[in-house]
Amino acid sequence: MVSRTIPTDPFDLVLFGATGDLARRKILPSLYRRFVAGQMPEDARVIGAARSELSDDDFRDLVRGALDEFVSDAKKDAGTIDAFVAQCSYIAIDAKGEGGWKELKKSVRDEVVKAFYFSVAPSIFGALAEKLRSHGIACDNSRLVVEKPFGTDLETAKKLNADLAASFHEDQIYRIDHFLGKETVQNLMAVRFSNVLFEPLWNERFIDHVQITVAETVGVGGRGSYYDTSGAMRDMVQNHLMQLLCLTAMEPPAAFDPDRLRDEKLKVIRALDPVPPSDVVRGQYKAGPEPSYVEDAENPDSKTESYIALKIGISNWRWKHTPFYLRTGKRMTERMSEIVVQFKETPHSIFERDEGSTANRLTIRLQPDEGMDLSVTIKEPGPGGMRLVNVPLDMTFAEALGPDGEEMPDAYERLIMDVIRGNQTLFMRGDEVEAAWAWTDPIIRAWEERGDTPKQYAQGSSGPEEALALMLRDGRRWRDLED
Repeated sequence: MVSRTIPTDPFDLVLFGATGDLARRKILPSLYRRFVAGQMPEDARVIGAARSELSDDDFRDLVRGALDEFVSDAKKDAGTIDAFVAQCSYIAIDAKGEGGWKELKKSVRDEVVKAFYFSVAPSIFGALAEKLRSHGIACDNSRLVVEKPFGTDLETAKKLNADLAASFHEDQIYRIDHFLGKETVQNLMAVRFSNVLFEPLWNERFIDHVQITVAETVGVGGRGSYYDTSGAMRDMVQNHLMQLLCLTAMEPPAAFDPDRLRDEKLKVIRALDPVPPSDVVRGQYKAGPEPSYVEDAENPDSKTESYIALKIGISNWRWKHTPFYLRTGKRMTERMSEIVVQFKETPHSIFERDEGSTANRLTIRLQPDEGMDLSVTIKEPGPGGMRLVNVPLDMTFAEALGPDGEEMPDAYERLIMDVIRGNQTLFMRGDEVEAAWAWTDPIIRAWEERGDTPKQYAQGSSGPEEALALMLRDGRRWRDLED
């Protein structure tokens, strides 16, 4: 399959927090890979900005180091790296003072797309946005990219939105969630809305339940102090899993238009039922091969969850009787992100089913092997009679769609280029963020008021036993993480 890569318009991307971990691991390597693909024009520029006093050459050395560490050998070419690094420069910036702002104004060009990427703590979003406006650096067609967390509750989310709105219009703000940049997530919309095979069945009449899983093998590690103020609910459910739920459950938008699509996601969030305590399971990983959660968090009295599972109902005509089960956790048995759409059994089976065979199931894999498979029922081969077994119709995107030898693009590659194009389809709108917090806050407040203690679970497991019981009481089971 031939990849069609169209260069963007010339741009200046100012990367605040350019010396930080996210810039080194994701943003700079993603820009380089788009440069290799011919999508980043030769007159585009990347301007690093941070507190550190670095020269242009110092920053270019940092960029080279990031590419060396986080770009595959297949993409490394000395001449190409030199050409990319030559487009990078650096300015030391004082976020709350005056240092560096005049120099930045002189550096950015008014005749090209101007994008400002805040890869920094949300606490200084407002100050940076105000400086960009007051110094005349940002204009009405500039674009602002902000990373999560978008607040820690509804009140802080509203304040953050207000701080940004004081300097930028909503249609200039790109709230980035890298999950939405994954090819599989985008293909979820294509599968649903472009195939007559699925859309007529995509409702409570034919779908028994939906499972959304984001499992990680790593612990909180060096993020322990931050994570202990957040937990799995704030860090993962309120944003990543919420977005996956919305894309799975939303109605077809009238057109593939950013605001119409986000309108439909917002309707899903507003239709979510309140979640009772009996439908929430929280856990913490115990000591095992690696330190326990409380050791990683350096807080022996911590009641913060490293795992959470929820049963969620949606009060609308499409989903009224179909539950959505969400789970996410650290130190799990496998690294896996997936959406499982479990269809109902046929009303009456005339065949003998093999033990363990189930109804049709669509599995959408986000990581590690992006793709999807549809479990269908066939006759077991051989002369043993009419026995039924399930087999997968499997499509791995890297094999089926990618050019020979090509890597699947990282989510950040797609999202950053969408910012330059001015396409907000895969970015969250302010009212989406606030609606998600309005649903999330009562759940968190309830367990904090009760003083609930998370259940302990073994490292390398599928989570607490109570999470299994959450589904077993409904006559259902989580899909095995090792399937």
